[in-house]
Amino acid sequence: MKITLKDVAEKLNISVSTVSRVVNNKSYVKPETREKVKKALEEMNYSPNLVARSLKNKSTKTIGIIVPDISEVFFTYLIKGVDDILSRNGYTIILSDTGENPEKEELYLNLLLEKQIDGVILATVNVNKESKALDRLFNNNIPVIFVDNLPNIKRNYDSVIIDNSKASYMAVEHLINLGHRRIGIITGKLEETTGYERLMGYRKALMDNGIKIDENLIRVGDFKEKSGYENMRSLLEIEDKVTAMYVASSKMTYGAVKAIRDAGLRIPEDIAVVGFDIHDNSGLISPAITTILQDEESIGKVAAELLLKRLQDEGEKRYQKIVLEPCLEIRESCGYKNIKTKASK
Repeated sequence: MKITLKDVAEKLNISVSTVSRVVNNKSYVKPETREKVKKALEEMNYSPNLVARSLKNKSTKTIGIIVPDISEVFFTYLIKGVDDILSRNGYTIILSDTGENPEKEELYLNLLLEKQIDGVILATVNVNKESKALDRLFNNNIPVIFVDNLPNIKRNYDSVIIDNSKASYMAVEHLINLGHRRIGIITGKLEETTGYERLMGYRKALMDNGIKIDENLIRVGDFKEKSGYENMRSLLEIEDKVTAMYVASSKMTYGAVKAIRDAGLRIPEDIAVVGFDIHDNSGLISPAITTILQDEESIGKVAAELLLKRLQDEGEKRYQKIVLEPCLEIRESCGYKNIKTKASK
């Protein structure tokens, strides 16, 4: 529900004009009254600039995009897709990189609110905590489209993601079909939907194929190269060795490959490897890594189109969770070359 000046005035039993003077930083308000009004504004998630905009019925034609790590190839292509759609419709974007810091995410959301953006596309890292800034966005009917990770919040919302569980299932089933039974995994943070769902897909593929799950072969990283390296080193120390690895992010894959090579082992002769989001158009990685691919640019385009739909039809309340299909590109790191397999329906 949108908060109005009248709502704040009624809560404090003062006049609307007094609240308005505080909102617009005018004089003739007692200091103690001013403080009471400011406190109420914060508690009620009221945004002065947003209300001013609604009174003028004016769009800024600006969209905020917040990502956790712009150096990730996934977000580079996603932003390209978003901008392609929005720019063709007369919108500009404001891009923020949180560095995977929930406090910075909250800060940037508030800054975007003050800049009177029309909507937000958000790859959140604040997955398990209620956000006052998000509440302000929703309460003021500003559309938010979630991509990549999904938050655990007590409201419905729009999102565009890939089927992470199916992606892992495809990767592990490929290794099983090649005869592997000792298959390790390095997944991402389990409190994030990407890390959790990719692990679930790994488990399901093993169970569906009658392979007992060995918890010793499961490692949880943080999507960074160092965690891929350290977790791979740990797996290589197990007495009953892994014969194949599925590494569920690009940077962790690079770290795992380095660890395998540092141990004097060969890919795929000693260990087969399936990675995630490995874009090697130059062919510099040898052997080429078999990988799960997601069409990041399409994710961005679909998210932007959904956002435009929300902006054009403010009465639409049926939130959508759009799930796109992953793709397995078979290269050289499992013993086969250059085959692309899309997810089966």
